[in-house]
Amino acid sequence: MNLTRIGNWAADDFDGKKKRIQQFLDQTEVYNNNLSSSNIPNKLQITLKEFNSQFNKLKILDKIDNKLIWAEKMMTWGTILTHRSSLISS
Repeated sequence: MNLTRIGNWAADDFDGKKKRIQQFLDQTEVYNNNLSSSNIPNKLQITLKEFNSQFNKLKILDKIDNKLIWAEKMMTWGTILTHRSSLISS
């Protein structure tokens, strides 16, 4: 998932990979905006609502206080969303 990649890049070399991070944030936002909530089970909709709230804050790179904490949040969301979606498809 993009979020895990973004988090790994940020943890490894945020400043050196900032353009790539921004590219993947933009791509993730497009993917997220294209989701049709009518096809998403209610349990995942609740998670997505919380993710969207957090992502809208996290995607603003100029407002990051601690790059490692930011990276960890991205990786955590990547794990959460991957896990939640795997529960739905099984």
